[in-house]
Amino acid sequence: MKGMILALVPAAWAASIGGRTGGGIVAMILGAGAVVKLVLLILVVLSIACWTVILMKYRLLRRATNESARFLALFWNSKNLANVYHESKNMQESYLAEVFRVGYLELGKLTKSSDRERSGNPNNVELQMAWIDNMERALRSAVNGEVQRLEKALSLLATTGNAAPFIGLFGTVWGIMVSFQGIGLKGSATLAVVAPGISEALVATAAGLAAAIPAVIAYNHFTNKVRHLETEMANFANDFLNIVKRDLMRRASR
Repeated sequence: MKGMILALVPAAWAASIGGRTGGGIVAMILGAGAVVKLVLLILVVLSIACWTVILMKYRLLRRATNESARFLALFWNSKNLANVYHESKNMQESYLAEVFRVGYLELGKLTKSSDRERSGNPNNVELQMAWIDNMERALRSAVNGEVQRLEKALSLLATTGNAAPFIGLFGTVWGIMVSFQGIGLKGSATLAVVAPGISEALVATAAGLAAAIPAVIAYNHFTNKVRHLETEMANFANDFLNIVKRDLMRRASR
């Protein structure tokens, strides 16, 4: 029986795309059972959602990368951090600009506190190093926040990549069950009996793979891209922190 079913699969597929059963794939889907239709609907919704996420994430990362390149050039070519801060407000998509803004605001708090404590506190260096630790934590928090923003909705791609093949497999199993049920009711294993169920099974399998493959490829691509951007943000945060440390050391030595 197993060999007979396997032998009938190619014939069933050929019939479904315009062979003796006629009507093509669309007619076959419209004539499918409720369970297979539900499976296909779920897969279509997941596929549309994934492609929406892919396009939106591609545009977001492209804008963020371009704006961050502009901001980095502005940062290293400017000698006034206040001007950099004001200019960075026009770069809302830039992950580096956001890390800088968080660090700059924390630097303002550090400077005000140092000025208040400088005259009466003999341990100014210790005070400044304590504020440096606060600034370092703020920068780290900013980096983590930007990573979460850039990774937003990527979990949908991962979920679709993992679940879609199994959803399609469920439709496959159901289609084969329908085929065996037809064999039992008709008392024969002719092509006309088994073709509809097996065709439904093949379409469900193909739909599951069609939804899963782009999702997995896109998820891996975007995840690697975000990891690269995270490293870039961490390096920038370290450079910014080193600049602040050197400036504070010069102030303390006066």
